[in-house]
Amino acid sequence: MNNTVYTPEEPIAAIATALAPAALGIVRCSGKNCIELLAKAFSRPTILLNAQGNTIVYGWIVDSSSNPAKKIDEVLVSVFRSPRSFTGEDMVEISCHGGPAVVTEIFRLLTTIGFRPANPGEFTFRSFINGKSDLTQAEAVQEIISAKTNESATRAAGRLAGNLYERIDSLKADLVAVLASLEAEIEYPEDEETIADAFDDTELRSVKQDLSALCDSWTSEKLYQDGARIILCGRTNAGKSSLFNTLLKEDRAIVSDIHGTTRDWIESWVSFEGIPARLFDTAGLRQTDDVIEQHGLRRTLDLTEDADLMIYVVDSSVGLTEEDVEFLQKAKHPVVLVFNKCDIAQESIQKTKEAIQKKKIPLADSVLLSAKTGEGVETLVKSVCKTLTLASATDRNLPGLGSARQKQCAHNALESVEHGLAVAAQGYTLDAVVQDIEDAIDSLGEITGSITPEDILDTVFSKFCLGK
Repeated sequence: MNNTVYTPEEPIAAIATALAPAALGIVRCSGKNCIELLAKAFSRPTILLNAQGNTIVYGWIVDSSSNPAKKIDEVLVSVFRSPRSFTGEDMVEISCHGGPAVVTEIFRLLTTIGFRPANPGEFTFRSFINGKSDLTQAEAVQEIISAKTNESATRAAGRLAGNLYERIDSLKADLVAVLASLEAEIEYPEDEETIADAFDDTELRSVKQDLSALCDSWTSEKLYQDGARIILCGRTNAGKSSLFNTLLKEDRAIVSDIHGTTRDWIESWVSFEGIPARLFDTAGLRQTDDVIEQHGLRRTLDLTEDADLMIYVVDSSVGLTEEDVEFLQKAKHPVVLVFNKCDIAQESIQKTKEAIQKKKIPLADSVLLSAKTGEGVETLVKSVCKTLTLASATDRNLPGLGSARQKQCAHNALESVEHGLAVAAQGYTLDAVVQDIEDAIDSLGEITGSITPEDILDTVFSKFCLGK
């Protein structure tokens, strides 16, 4: 990281809570002499200076530059002594009342007595450079902040607890063991003429398999981080808006028996068993002379181009129309077909299913459902989850990769191992295999941060919010 932006140990401060009316606000500080600096603006400086680590001190933040001195707010100061703190440095966290004016005034005062405003992610960066966390744990902090569902947060929390670091460290240990055996063979060969044939690649092939599984884990983890884009579509009055409201558990979309009620799309985040999804309710598909409705139809078609999955709703009392068939046959993404109003149209459903088979319409799944009564909604949720995760099924018991950066490093390590196996099979000297294994170890080191090019650190920590 560029040292004109970041200076190690320099006292820094940042507002760590949202600037909105709240019961509490937190201003956090870290760096050399930060406790001594804060004592200048604290009503009980001696008590604060003598406070033990991991203790809390009560008092007031006071602006001594005013005449007379002005009390700003009644606070609790949490004291952390190096190295037993988040950053590994001396730290203090000021818990004050959560009014934006109060929090801002305390922060302003700190900048006048010697604290520099922290850069985005600087607290977490200091935690990393001081050995309190590795790079996977640092990135997991940002994951947790951005998590959209409990499942997303749980997966990130596992990485924060160090499970990914342990998996990477285990792979590195396996590669080091292979490297040691290779170097021993090079140093003390039994037969110099057959040195390449002396290499047993069994363990390296096992590492390749583990690395491949690690790379595959990113597809699933990315789904839980970024979420899916799911489009509700179908003919007018099929029940899309009712289903939209049912899945959201709130009345967001207008529902009526009048065709063409929904003329533009609306969206909301929803959780499908822990998978975050942007769910879109769209204008109904039908031929119309209404210019506004036609525009809404075009926007629906545009949305479906970027969908991860479509939930196509059919009115079971009407059955499958030619327009439905034409749309479904052109679908470029997985489709879960919903037979809505199944509570009043059981007889026509079988005919519709037969028509689908006859016309060979490709579907990921089909579900019987009543948006009115809620029957079949749970089945639909499970079907959507199964469809979304079908291409990214991984061993849930193993920690997965948490970022595209980590995925690229793991992929580089896999490529190096594959190249090492290839050159060994082609009869090259073991020195060539050694180089590939060393490259693989370096790539894994970039994931955890034991090898840290400056541009990687800039990229990772610049994405953090202030106060982290």
